Amino acid sequence: MGLDSTAMLIELVAQGDAPDVVLTADTGAERDETYAFLPVFQRWMDDHGLEHHVVRYVPKRFKHWPPYASILENVLTNATLPSISMGRGSCSLKWKVEPQDRWVRNWEPAKAAWAAGRTVTKLIGYDAGAADTRRSQHAATIENPLYTFRYPLREWGWDRARCVARIREEGLPVPIKSACFICGASRPEEVMTLPAWCLRLIVLVEARAKPRLRTVEGLWRKSTRTRPGMMTDFIRAKNLLDPREIDDIIAHAPQNLLAFQEVAALIPLEERPHMSEWLDRFNAGAGRLAA
Repeated sequence: MGLDSTAMLIELVAQGDAPDVVLTADTGAERDETYAFLPVFQRWMDDHGLEHHVVRYVPKRFKHWPPYASILENVLTNATLPSISMGRGSCSLKWKVEPQDRWVRNWEPAKAAWAAGRTVTKLIGYDAGAADTRRSQHAATIENPLYTFRYPLREWGWDRARCVARIREEGLPVPIKSACFICGASRPEEVMTLPAWCLRLIVLVEARAKPRLRTVEGLWRKSTRTRPGMMTDFIRAKNLLDPREIDDIIAHAPQNLLAFQEVAALIPLEERPHMSEWLDRFNAGAGRLAA
């Protein structure tokens, strides 16, 4: 449901080359704007006869932890950071690629194609700009016997500006870049636009992970000339949250979460409270400071 994929689908339909099915992978931590755009574009796809589904990664092994269902709940459970902040890129593989591949493995047209020795074609929304050119070059080195990968926007020579124009031509609102709000690839100006509830969770994620960090400072990994390694420091410097609230989260929330986990570990899995229950309480009370 990002900008490039939206423009790609609009143009493919206009050219009479619509895909058989559209999959949206929900990490559970997209920005509010993306979740608001999703039903808008779902209605457009319905109007144009496109089959579409939202897919999600479904964790199954929780050990003694509370069950979790999103990348945010995952990193809080394990007291870590998203893999991109640790110098790896497995976030997308786990939370986006894997749930889509799992869905396709149970899709009858795919099973028939593979049984006949053919591949399934995946349409990828990489545009012709410099950043996506680097991403597509890396993707081209990955071989997969089940899939053929196609990049329509690059075939057409469309950059991000052309994608914006095409969406506007269709009379649709232009979506923002699809990304988790705790993503280490977020730019400072993107963090500046986040609502307070997202900023509080960023502070919580970094505070929860900090005792285990050795070579990484925070979600932005390392400090540069333009921004600190910790998003919390940026949030504090830009006065995006009350500094007392930041201090309160750092001082108390990780310990409260740990206590919740310790109690949950004593409860059988089928009766164990979900991680989302603790997060609901955090979100409801994070703005209230102790006197």
